[in-house]
Order: sequence, then C-alpha cells, then structure tokens
Amino acid sequence: MVSGYLARTEFERDTDYIGDRITKDARPPSYGPREVELWPVEPGRYRLIAAKACPWATRAIIVRQLLGLEDVIGLGTPGPIHDQRSWTFDLDPDGLDPVLGIHWLQDAYFERFPDYPRGITVPAIVEVASGRVVTNDFPWITHDLFFEWTDFHADGAPDLWPAAVREEMEAVMRRVYTEVNNGVYRCGFAGSQQAYDAAYVRLFDALDWLEERLGRTRYLMGEAITEADIRLYTTLARFDAVYHGHFKCNRTKLTELPNLWGYARDLYQTPGFGENTDFEQIKAHYYVVHHDINPSGIVPAGPDLSGWLTAHGRG
Repeated sequence: MVSGYLARTEFERDTDYIGDRITKDARPPSYGPREVELWPVEPGRYRLIAAKACPWATRAIIVRQLLGLEDVIGLGTPGPIHDQRSWTFDLDPDGLDPVLGIHWLQDAYFERFPDYPRGITVPAIVEVASGRVVTNDFPWITHDLFFEWTDFHADGAPDLWPAAVREEMEAVMRRVYTEVNNGVYRCGFAGSQQAYDAAYVRLFDALDWLEERLGRTRYLMGEAITEADIRLYTTLARFDAVYHGHFKCNRTKLTELPNLWGYARDLYQTPGFGENTDFEQIKAHYYVVHHDINPSGIVPAGPDLSGWLTAHGRG
C-alpha cells in the first residue's frame, strides 16, 4: 500500500479509505460499515489490483485463491517499485494493465475522484467497464469476498470466518493488526528513540504471545486456517527479509521463534500462500521505495530463504 504516513514522532497510519462495499444484490451489509455506496456482486465486473510486494494486498490475493474466485474476479499485479504518483504495472507488456489499459493505478482513482487527495493504495477493486476505483478498504475487501461472494466460492472452499470462534477471532485479529501488522511499521517509521523503544516492546510482547499460543494449536483459531492466519502470515513472511533489519525489529528473527517459524512454514507450503509470496518483489519494494530509511536504495542479497520449504512438523 502507498499510504499517507502521518509525519509525527509516533507512526500513525492514515486509514481513511474509500469505504464502498460490494454485496450480494447491493443489499445493506449485515455487519460493518453501512453508510457507504453499495455495489452488486457480479462475476467479471471487477478487477482486484494487488501488488505481491505489499502485505495488505497479498492478503486479498490469498483469499481470492483460497475461495476459488479466480475466474470471477480478475487480478492485476503492479510491480514492486512505484513513484510518488502511484503503483505502476511494470510487470505487464508495455507497462499497461492488460484489462484496464492503464500504467498508473492512480488513473482508476482519478477516473472516479478527479481530485482524490489521499494515498493511492493497494489492494483496490476497480470496475472494469468504467475504469473507476470502487474500494481500497482492505479489511472489508477480504471480509466481503468471503461473506458476499458465497454463490461463487469453489466447492470445498475453506470457512475463513467460522461462526463458533468468530468473536474470539475478531479479538485476535485486532491485536495482530495493531501490534504486529502495524507494529512493524510503528518501529520502522518511529520519529524518536522513545517512540521506537515503545513500539519495539509492543511488537515483541505480541510476538511472544503468538509464540505461546501457537505452541498449543496448529493455527490461530484451532485446526483449520482462518482469515486470522492470512492476516498474520503476510507480516511473518516479510519479517526476516525486511522488518528485522530495515524496520529495526531485531530482537529475534522469525527463524528463532520455533512455533511461529514452524507455523509460517506450514502456511507457506499450503496452496495459495507460497506461490503468492515473492521475496524478491518484497525486498525491492521496501528497500528501494523507502528512501528516507534506505537512501542508498541498495537491496540486500539475503537472507537465505531455503528454509521455507523444510518440514514444519505441524500436521
């Protein structure tokens, strides 16, 4: 995501997204924001734009694949390096998305909001026919892929939001988001030693909690993968490659936390996860785009990633 990092001593994420929802028959949703524009579920109408470099966007790619929605919602994948204007489709022929025909993702935002003032973020869902952005509200994108697109889920698609544990799962996801997903950024973009020190303690307190929890259960909510696992996984996949050094999250590597490391490998080796984890794109994005943290733009050669395919022992 290209987000508006607010210039304060303590990192604060700009979370003012385009909150529109895509729901079955454009009905008011039963959960979450309702005072937004509603768009109808319709196969082929929308295109998910999600860069594999971005953890927030990779969530949506994984959910789309796990639910079997590949033939229902198209996928455009910008390259890992962008400028101040927005993500670009560097990986496609002629640098254009093959369906939308645009080079900069910002064109889809400006098609709907000519004076759009905020960050041009991924994931975003774009209406193909009009070329207009529909939403970039990443937690609701994956939520609605599960709850609103059920008529088009593949047979045997996983229950990513099991009713029996949903209340606890939402509490777990809130802590994962505030302390881990966003916690690594709180460390990396801290504007003072005091802010960094506090962020560092919060992050590793949460990782220790997760390490203990995953010593008792295969996945966060039991013996089946849920959205909570997808949300945690995309941060863990970037931890040693980027966050440990680049964001100064260096108390412990992921590979030094036995339960979290086994859990991350378990997910990586599950269809939908590993093939959507591109370590080269991940490193290129963080080390090249974050000029303020890494002004040289040098991308490190390591770490050794071969361990991701070793036995995890969590079956």
